[in-house]
Amino acid sequence: MSVRIGITGAAGRMGRMLAEVISEAERPCSLVVAIERAESSLLGADVGELLGDGASGVTITSDLASVASDIDVLIDFTVPEATLHHAALCAEHGLPLVIGTTGFSDAQIAQLRETTLDLPVCQASNFSPGVNLTFDLVKAAAEALGDSADIEIVEAHHRHKIDAPSGTALSLGEVIANALGRDLSQVAVYGREGRTGERTRETIGFSTIRAGDIVGDHTVVFAGEGERLEITHRASSRSAFAHGAVRAACWLTHQKAGRYSMQDVLRQEKNPL
Repeated sequence: MSVRIGITGAAGRMGRMLAEVISEAERPCSLVVAIERAESSLLGADVGELLGDGASGVTITSDLASVASDIDVLIDFTVPEATLHHAALCAEHGLPLVIGTTGFSDAQIAQLRETTLDLPVCQASNFSPGVNLTFDLVKAAAEALGDSADIEIVEAHHRHKIDAPSGTALSLGEVIANALGRDLSQVAVYGREGRTGERTRETIGFSTIRAGDIVGDHTVVFAGEGERLEITHRASSRSAFAHGAVRAACWLTHQKAGRYSMQDVLRQEKNPL
């Protein structure tokens, strides 16, 4: 049976990519609902025509509540405030939710968890299979090198990204900190300026670049005496994120209530797009 998918932020960069990936997917799924903010000038537009593919029969709406019963799962890549609103509607309708939004505050994270307690939810800072493999590689490197290396995380994204460091960079930091028994909130350094003094070994540094149309680059540097290991993932298209999110959405419709990550999907789902 085909999985009926709804997407939010349908007119945005990621929304359009999701719509394109769903329309071309080899797995049985279809886009049936496209959500945009109430003030969008594209409300009522056909998603297919927006993509240049001709009429698809799916028109953009701002009223998720009225169409929630038409879908099996919702994919949300928006902003924290919008995601919290959509999550509340999903909870009301018992609708599985895939979340790719980043930049949540601690209070918003707590609210989101409380709201979706009885739902199947797959949330990830990055749905790219390659990035999720990078998490495993970084963990292995941190465990092997231990406290013998200085660790820095460098990330670059397009000029329109509104949160920094990226959610993926923060996830990489958490993976490293957990592997080394450190508390990231105590050892993270977000940029440096002026006379900072000598670097301490336990520090995990973050550097952020915002420029042009960079889709997403992440490099973790393990610098020791006489050698340096760099683990890098570069995304050349948002399609990697979209394919992963669609894969997660189809997988999630078969899961019981609970919180899942993209790594759960990769471990258990054996039929990639």
